[in-house]
Amino acid sequence: MTDTTVADMSSSVSGTSGGLAYRVLARKYRPKSFAELIGQDALVRTLTNAINSGRIAQAFMLTGVRGVGKTTTARIIARALNCTGPDGTGGPTVTPCGVCDNCRAIAEDRHVDVMEMDAASHTGVDDIREIIDGVRYAPVSARYKLYIIDEVHMLSKSAFNALLKTLEEPPAHVKFVFATTEIRKVPVTVLSRCQRFDLRRVDAQVLKEHFTRVTGLEGAGIEPDAAALIARAADGSVRDGLSLLDQAIALAAGTVTAQQVRDMLGLADRSKVIDLFEAAVSAKPAEAMDLLSDLHRVGADPVVILQDLLDLVHNLTRLKVVPDSANDPGLPEAERTRGAALSAKLGMPALTRAWQLLLKGLGEVQAAPVPQQALEMVIVRLSYAADMPTPGDLIRQFQNLQNGGGQGGQGGGGAPRGPGGGPVAVGGSAVRAVAQAQPSPQPAAQPAQTVAVAVADEERVAMPRDFRTLVQVFAEKREGALYGHLTGSVHLVRMEPGRLELRLTTLAPATLPNRVGQLLTEWTGQRWVVIVSDAPGEPTLIQQEQAAQRRALEEAEAHPVVRAVLDAFPGAKITDVRDLKAAVEAEPQVADDGENPDLMVMQQDDGVYYPLDDEGDF
Repeated sequence: MTDTTVADMSSSVSGTSGGLAYRVLARKYRPKSFAELIGQDALVRTLTNAINSGRIAQAFMLTGVRGVGKTTTARIIARALNCTGPDGTGGPTVTPCGVCDNCRAIAEDRHVDVMEMDAASHTGVDDIREIIDGVRYAPVSARYKLYIIDEVHMLSKSAFNALLKTLEEPPAHVKFVFATTEIRKVPVTVLSRCQRFDLRRVDAQVLKEHFTRVTGLEGAGIEPDAAALIARAADGSVRDGLSLLDQAIALAAGTVTAQQVRDMLGLADRSKVIDLFEAAVSAKPAEAMDLLSDLHRVGADPVVILQDLLDLVHNLTRLKVVPDSANDPGLPEAERTRGAALSAKLGMPALTRAWQLLLKGLGEVQAAPVPQQALEMVIVRLSYAADMPTPGDLIRQFQNLQNGGGQGGQGGGGAPRGPGGGPVAVGGSAVRAVAQAQPSPQPAAQPAQTVAVAVADEERVAMPRDFRTLVQVFAEKREGALYGHLTGSVHLVRMEPGRLELRLTTLAPATLPNRVGQLLTEWTGQRWVVIVSDAPGEPTLIQQEQAAQRRALEEAEAHPVVRAVLDAFPGAKITDVRDLKAAVEAEPQVADDGENPDLMVMQQDDGVYYPLDDEGDF
């Protein structure tokens, strides 16, 4: 491939009318200096500093995907090292003049000292032997003799071995530039002798601006959305994008529109793809099938539709995890405006499940004899998967049944069902249930809604005002094991209505937070979230009671009367401290049974007690 001068490019716009053969855009706008190389700032900065400082390596290894500028960079290096300037007295420069004999000969691919070899067709030792024989001779007219070997990974093992010695210690006038798309196939012994540069994919925004500029130079116009579609289809490759742009300009014969690019590439309208995905995840297979038929009628490729759906799910997941990604200029406008709402409506389990289903379906569509039919089956599968509970919901439901907490799901109302009769996974603070399919007719699909915990008003427990009251509820509900752990194995970090933050000791079971949250939700009728924290928190309730008892003993022992009693009775100890006023107020009522004045009954809250006589008889 050869380059042309600026004059050649401007004159070739007129095409064949000026007597010149048409040159495709990828060749016509190939960069001729480091300043024209787009998207490779790190490489340009390194080579610029190396040339300016004279620290020029004996071999360069350029690697990257197709169309990012590997061969172009190699030719720019050849021109930069051999440029002599307009007056013929210049040295190596990062801005080749383009008018000296060396620059023009290299641009026209006819310089005797710059040899370009395709390793895909010259793979043997004999080809390398020619290079080894040639490096002994000085350049004919250039400053350096350059060997550009493209697709160097195609060389045989023997050819690589034959090149090693010359590559390690070449003559001062010889430079090697290698280009490859498969860097892993190049032996490490070769890589260690080269200065390696990884050429990155060019950003879509940079490509969009470049394609817009090239279209203007060609005397045509292009819509911003059309340029963005071509940049996205190029996948970081400048050459691929320019080839598509060349085709689009020929198709439009004027201003390139987004619809023309979609028709040319077999792409689906982005808004239609979002409508299709929204219908599928909303368990509306009939609506999804209609949208899919519309896309098929306008010529959208089934594989491209599925790839667009995967790209949409990826963008929605990024919006959910990193909300600031909505400001990314490379994000399509339709996804920026509708993506935030759709991402907020879908949970992370739903997005990851959609990704797995679509990714598996992509291979099926590519291998199917009729791709459209395979795509329809993938969409149907995705639609009915929206009715399925997540694995986490199934595990919690199973644990509820194991712990006896699943009785609430046996009510007559049942869970809402989707079009296929399956249970709908309801979001938010809902209680999820897995109901068995019944032979009787199923009710129509209902929209997902928040389901409150079914607790009778008379059985509902009032919202606890503090942690001690909350723990006492477990004692009243005869949850002895949990009551014991909450009093002695749990440190309260923070408590607010519906939220409990605890630090567990090593004695507390790992299932305690889930069980406490489940029971509190069931008893109070309000959703409770129990979080395990690493903060120190308050002492346990038992520790608080023990501290209070110690303070009471210390205060009693310091009382003058008690102190005098202890002094009068050496060895005496205080075993307990009681509040007499509280004991009198809590003393049970005594009443006469109306028959025998000597037989008194004791009426208490939990029953009626009859005293025994001195000998223990009733």
